[in-house]
Amino acid sequence: MNNPTAVFSTSQIREIERIVLNQSNAPSLMEQAGFAAATLAKEAMLTSTTQRVLIVAGPGNNGGDALVVARYLKSWGYQVTVIFTGNESKLSVEAKQAFEKWIADKGTIVEHIPANQQWDIIIDGLFGIGLTSTRPLCDDYQALIHSINQMKLPVLSLDVPSGLDADSGNIAGAIIKATITATFIGFKPGLLTHDGCNYSGRIVLCNLGLDLASLVTPHAWLLNFSLTQSYLPPPRRINSHKGVYGSVGVIGGSTGMVGAALLAGSAALKIGAGRVYIGLIAKEALSVDVQQPELMLHPIDHLFELNQINSLIIGPGLGTELAACIYLEKALQLSIPILLDADALNLIACYPELQELVCTRQFATILTPHVAEAARLLQVDIATIQANRISATENLVKKFNCAVVLKGAGSICSFPNGDIYFNTTGNPGLSSAGTGDILSGMIAALIAQNLEPENALLLAVYLHGAAADALLKTLYGPVGMTATEIIDSARCLINQWIYGVDASSSYLRLSE
Repeated sequence: MNNPTAVFSTSQIREIERIVLNQSNAPSLMEQAGFAAATLAKEAMLTSTTQRVLIVAGPGNNGGDALVVARYLKSWGYQVTVIFTGNESKLSVEAKQAFEKWIADKGTIVEHIPANQQWDIIIDGLFGIGLTSTRPLCDDYQALIHSINQMKLPVLSLDVPSGLDADSGNIAGAIIKATITATFIGFKPGLLTHDGCNYSGRIVLCNLGLDLASLVTPHAWLLNFSLTQSYLPPPRRINSHKGVYGSVGVIGGSTGMVGAALLAGSAALKIGAGRVYIGLIAKEALSVDVQQPELMLHPIDHLFELNQINSLIIGPGLGTELAACIYLEKALQLSIPILLDADALNLIACYPELQELVCTRQFATILTPHVAEAARLLQVDIATIQANRISATENLVKKFNCAVVLKGAGSICSFPNGDIYFNTTGNPGLSSAGTGDILSGMIAALIAQNLEPENALLLAVYLHGAAADALLKTLYGPVGMTATEIIDSARCLINQWIYGVDASSSYLRLSE
């Protein structure tokens, strides 16, 4: 059975195409892709009055797909203008057939975008999955892409927006800003992370009727709503108590950064942990948070003496002084799941002995770096991380033998078994102080409630972004969105997901 959330690398897509091409009586993938994309274009123009389409067809098979789209739209009565930038003699067999059929149907080809004409939509078939960011587009193609973007019309890109590296999400010099991307066979990693998030628009999967399960084995998936709902904690029993829902420990909060630890603790409490203990490293820290007295503040040494903590966060606002290093070393030797964030990651990057402790832990360990922290952990620059976020995440997993969330647009979750998940929630409102701290708290809270650490990680990452997305509907962002607002939004969402719109019906026992 096909998994509609599977994500395939360029090499896997090429292998699928090769297998299908070698099968006798196999339908033309180009013909099917073109028909599927033409149908999407038709749906996008339901309210149009001129029914005019500009199609830009490139020199490869993506251009062949575009020519098939052109033929179908013309047959349905649309006025189609085709710009073909390739050389007919150098086309693949399938693309050449598409070109010849277009000409045979009395379709015309122009060399440049006609002046003083209006279109309802542009079909982008310049380049598909063959481009990489290490081979940037030539100046002529960059100029053409710039002209298309300047027209500010709806754009339907075929497979990936032209100029996008389908594996990494990087830009190959210039890129089409798509309104819709019709991606063929399976989702591509580059659509789901880094710059792909900015330029892909609404992504529509056109499976082309292939039985992918019989062709390749995926190791990457979308992190979406349907997947995460299977990880939710069960509805709470009426006769339960705080001990049932676990205890979270937080270590951090050095001078000037106490808020980071408090935010992590607040998120843990509001995502359902029964108790939250916080050890603040700042000597002048108060013994109570008057804004949220439910958080139990303790000397850090006392935290280590507690034997009831079910999951531990260390790092938010921890600092990098000697005391922080000592506490981190001690924490890594605890026999409980541990989440490492912020300064804990920076310390691990600096000290090989701490790295060894991480690698040899026998209990669940999760790293949640942003790109700068990931660069320090792998001893490379930030540009290297951004050049291939997927590879960077996999390298972190291999180096530290634990689960990793590489935060950013299209956060990537990777596990030691090789599985990778691309988060599909979140918006620029998350680009503010404290949002990483609250993600740590959410993950730890779900672990404390007896979710498997991997499932807790995936649910929390999705919930974190979904909570920020929900705030957009109330005009609380993206500008000025705060971590505290996201915590409250996440609490509302997880209750809706577990109980439906209103949880009260689950606990009403008497009729009025």
